[in-house]
Amino acid sequence: MGMARRGLHRSQSLNVSAVAAPAQVSGAAGEACAAEAVSLADTDSPVEVAPAPRELHGFELVQEQYLPEYNSQALLYRHKKTGAQLMSVINSDENKTFGVTFRTPVANSKGTPHILEHSVLCGSDKYPIKEPFVELMKGSLNTFLNAFTYPDRTCYPVASANLQDFYNLVDVYLDAVLHPNCIKDPRIFAQEGWHYELEDPKDPLSFKGVVFNEMKGVYSSPDSVNGRVTQQVLHPDNSYAQDSGGDPVAIPDLTFDEFKGFYESYYHPSNARFWFYGDDPAEERLRIVDAYLQAFEPREVDSTVKTQPLFKEPKRVVEHYAAGESSEDGGAPKAFVSVNWLLSEERLDLETELALGFLNYLLLGTAASPLYKALMDSGLGEAMIGGGLEDELRQPIFSGVPEEDAGKVEQLILDTLARLEKEGFTQTAVEAAINTIEFSLRENNTGRFPRGLSLMLRSMSSWIYDQDPFQPMRWEDDLAHFKARLARGEDVFGPLIRQYLLDNGHRVTVELRPDAALGEKIDAKESERLQAVRSQLGEQELQRVISETEELKERQETPDAPEAVACIPRLHLSDLPTTITKTPTSIREAPGGVKLLTHDLFTNDVLYLDVALDLRPVPTHLLPLLPLFSRSLTQMGTEKESMTELTERIGRKTGGVSVSPFVSSVKSSPDPVAYLMVRGKAMADKAGDMLDIMRDILLTAKFDDYERFKQMVLESKAGLESGVVSSGQSFAGSRLDAQRSVAGWVSEQMGGIAYLDYIRNLANRLESDWEGVKADLEKIRSALLQRRGALVNLTGDERTLSLASPAVEAFLDSLPLVAGNGARWDQLLTPQNEALVVPTQVNFVCKAGNLYADAGYQLHGSSYVINKFLGTSWLWDRVRVSGGAYGGFCDFDSHSGMFTYSSYRDPNLLKTVDVYDGTVDFLRGLELTRDELDKAIIGTIGDIDAYQLPDAKGRTAFMRHLLGVSDEERQQRRDEILGTSMADFHRFADALAAVKEQGRVVAVTSADKLQAAQAERPDLFEQVKRVI
Repeated sequence: MGMARRGLHRSQSLNVSAVAAPAQVSGAAGEACAAEAVSLADTDSPVEVAPAPRELHGFELVQEQYLPEYNSQALLYRHKKTGAQLMSVINSDENKTFGVTFRTPVANSKGTPHILEHSVLCGSDKYPIKEPFVELMKGSLNTFLNAFTYPDRTCYPVASANLQDFYNLVDVYLDAVLHPNCIKDPRIFAQEGWHYELEDPKDPLSFKGVVFNEMKGVYSSPDSVNGRVTQQVLHPDNSYAQDSGGDPVAIPDLTFDEFKGFYESYYHPSNARFWFYGDDPAEERLRIVDAYLQAFEPREVDSTVKTQPLFKEPKRVVEHYAAGESSEDGGAPKAFVSVNWLLSEERLDLETELALGFLNYLLLGTAASPLYKALMDSGLGEAMIGGGLEDELRQPIFSGVPEEDAGKVEQLILDTLARLEKEGFTQTAVEAAINTIEFSLRENNTGRFPRGLSLMLRSMSSWIYDQDPFQPMRWEDDLAHFKARLARGEDVFGPLIRQYLLDNGHRVTVELRPDAALGEKIDAKESERLQAVRSQLGEQELQRVISETEELKERQETPDAPEAVACIPRLHLSDLPTTITKTPTSIREAPGGVKLLTHDLFTNDVLYLDVALDLRPVPTHLLPLLPLFSRSLTQMGTEKESMTELTERIGRKTGGVSVSPFVSSVKSSPDPVAYLMVRGKAMADKAGDMLDIMRDILLTAKFDDYERFKQMVLESKAGLESGVVSSGQSFAGSRLDAQRSVAGWVSEQMGGIAYLDYIRNLANRLESDWEGVKADLEKIRSALLQRRGALVNLTGDERTLSLASPAVEAFLDSLPLVAGNGARWDQLLTPQNEALVVPTQVNFVCKAGNLYADAGYQLHGSSYVINKFLGTSWLWDRVRVSGGAYGGFCDFDSHSGMFTYSSYRDPNLLKTVDVYDGTVDFLRGLELTRDELDKAIIGTIGDIDAYQLPDAKGRTAFMRHLLGVSDEERQQRRDEILGTSMADFHRFADALAAVKEQGRVVAVTSADKLQAAQAERPDLFEQVKRVI
C-alpha cells in the first residue's frame, strides 16, 4: 500500500526546482525515461485474437483497437446496468494484470482516500477476516500486490503469472473494494486511520494509526513537504490544493461517518474503471466482473476533477520545513527553491505531449543538459535531481540554495530558457534525446513492475478524466510525425519554450526555508491538543478510551481462526513446480583470465551487457571514493570528448551505460566479492558502439574537471542527508552489517553514514587538495583496470550474441594485462548499540545478529519460509498493525548470515525492540495447521520464482555465478523449502535467540525520542551520533 505522492494529474506541469532530495543522480546516462518505458512487442507476429463479442455478460463493446506498440488487442467495454467501464487488453504476456480505479477527489487534507485505500483491504463480506491482503502476501504467487492513493484517484492493482492465482487475487480485490468491512467496523478505521491511545491513566494521551504515522514520516522529509506545497500552490482552486494522503494535523479531524460517506460517494461501479491485461481468457474477464456488478444499480457520481484556471501573473510562495539546528559538518540547514509551471487547462494532444517530453529530456535529462548544467555550474546550490515535464506533480529538485539567492535561481532558469528558445539545441543533443526515449519506449523494460500495470497507469492518465484511454498507448504515429517535423528542419522546441514556459503566467516560485524550531512547535501543538482533549474527559470517558485501546490491541494481536482464514482462495503445493527454473548459461574462458557468460534469451534484438572488474586491488582508504569514481567515468568527459559530447554519444548509440560498485558477502568465506560493474544495453547492431564507449570511459576518462566533481560531491551529500531522514532503516541496517562482515563494512564506506562523513570531509578537502583527490582517482583506475579477474556477462538471442562477439573480444584486448595484488580488506565497525539523530517525527529501528557466527546455524531452505512468515505475521501484527508503524520487516542474508529486524516510519522505539526480542517465544509456541504451513511455503516459492524479464534473468544468473550459488544448491534449497515442517520453525527460534541475546540495535530517531528512550533504558545506546 502506498501513496502515489506525485500522481498523474489533469493538467500538465513543468517544475524546475531547487531542493535537497533523497536520491542521487545516477551514472546511468540515457536511462532517464525508464519509468515511462512501454512497448510490449516481444514478437513481430501480431497477436491472434478471436473476434470480440459485441455484447457478453452484461457488457457492451464500445471501441476496439489493435495496439502495434504492444502487440495487443484492446477492447473497451461498458457495463450496461451500472455504466462501469472495462478495458480488456489481450496479448501473450503471461504476467497477467488486473486493476480497478476509482476517481476520488478530496475537499480537505484529512487523508480519507488514503485511509480507505488501507482499510478496504482489511476484510470484506466474502472474506471476513482481519486482513485478506496479508493472507494473499503469505501464500500467493503474485508478481504484484498493492494499492495506490493518488491526489485524485485510488488504484487497486494485482498481477500473477499463474492463472488460478490470478483469479484468486482478482476475486479478493473485487470483494474488498465493493463489499468492505471497514464501513461497518469502526475499529478498522481506528487502526488504519487514527485513534486515541491510552493504556494507563497515568500515561499521556496519544494519537496512533498506520496512515497517521506514515504521513508523519512523509511530513518529516523536506522533499515531500516541497512536493506537497508545490502541488497546492499550482492548484489553489481545485482538489489538488488538498493533500489526499493526509496532513497529520488534519487526520485526527476525520470522523468515521465522514470516512463511510466518502466510500459511499465514490466506491461505486458507476465511478469505476476496470482493467485486464495478459494472456488470460478474455470472455472470462467480463463474466468475473459482471458477477459482482449485477448487485448494483446505476448512480450519478460527481467525481469530476475541476480544471485549475491559469494564472495571469507569476506568483512567489514562502513556506517552511522542520530542520535540525545545523548539519553534522556544521553547515546551515538548506533552503529549497523550485520554479513551477502549469502548462495547460486542458489535456494536450499526444504529439505535443511527446514533444514536451523530448524538450524535458533536452533541458534536464542528463548532467550535460543545458538547463541542468546552467543551474549546477552557477554554484547556487548543491544538488538537482528528478524529472521535469510530466503528467504528474513531479519535480526536478535542486538543493542547498541560500535564501538570498532564490531570486537568482529563478532568473537563471528564465534566462537559460530564453537563450535556448533563440539558439535551439545541437543536432547531436536532439539525436540523443530521440534515441534514448524511443529506445525506452520500444524496449518496454519495466523491471519488476508488471508491464500491464505500467500500461494501465499510462492509459489512466487520460481515461480517468473521461478522455480517450487508447491515446496514451498509441504513440507510434505521433512519434513518427514528430520525427518527420524535426527531419524537415522545423523549429519544434523554440515555440514550445515560448508558449508553455516564457509566456506562461501560471508560474509559481516556491521557497522552502528551514525552521529549526518548527518540529518542536508541531510536537507542542499536538501535545496541547491531546492535553485539551484529555482535560475534557471524565473518569468514565477516560476509562472508555483505555478500554477501547485494550479492545483494539486484543483484536489486532489475536489471530483469525484457521477455519476463518480458510475462506481465502489459495493454491496447493501440488500446483507448484518441484524443480528450479534454469537460465541458459554458457561459460568460457577468454585470453588473459577473463570469464565470459552468455545467456541465449529472446530480447527483441537488444544486447544486455555487464562487465565486472575486480575491486579487490583497491586499498581500503580509497573505497569511499569509488562511487564518485564510478560517476566520474561517465560525467567528466574523456581525452577526446567533453562531458556533453560523451553524454550525447551514449544517448545516440545506446539505451544507457552505467557504472557502479558491487560488493557482497559469500557464504562460508570471510572475504567478500567486489566488482566495478559497467553495464549497458544497446540494439544488436550498436554493440560495437557501446563497447567502444565502455573502453573509452575506462581507459581515457578525465578526472580534471574540478567544478563538475565538486557538484557531484555536493549532490551526493545532499542525497545522503535527505535519505537518512526518509529511509533511515537502510542506514541503520548498513551500520549493523558493517559491525559483522567485511562486505558490510565496505558497503558502509560507500553508501552509509560512514560515506556521508567521508563526503562531508571530501567537500572540505577539495578546497585545499584537489591534486591529491585527482591522484586518488587515478590510483583507483590503476588498481582495477586489468583484464585478469574480469568477467563479461551477455544476454541476447543467438544472433545478437554472435553480432556482439567481435566487439567483446576487441574490448577485452584493450584492457591492460597486468598482475595486480589484492588489498587487505579486514576492517569492521565496533559492535555496539547506536542512535543516529536526525530531525524526524518517526523512528527507524533495526536489530541484527549473525546466525552463522553467533548461533552456529547451518543454512536450510526452511529459513526462507520462516523469514517470510515472520514478516507477514508476528512483525506485521505487532510492529505495524498494533504498533502503528508503516512497516515492520525482517531479512535473512543467506550469504553473510545476518538476520536483521527493521521498522519504517515507526512511532515506537523501545516497544519495537521488545517485539523483535519476542520473536523467539512466538516461534517456540507457534503451531500451524497443514494449510497454514502450505500457504507459507507457496508464498516463499512465489518470491524465489519471481517473474523476470529477459535482462533480469541474465543478470540474476550472473549474480549467482559471482556468489557461487550453483543450480545443485538451488535445487537443494527448493527441496528444503517444499519440505519445511514445524520442527524447522522451532529450531529456527533457537537460532534467533542469539539475535535476542547478542544482537545489536541501531535506530534513526529524533533528539526528543532518544531522550525518552534513554530515560527508560539508560544503558541501551552505547553510541549517539547526531547526523543532521
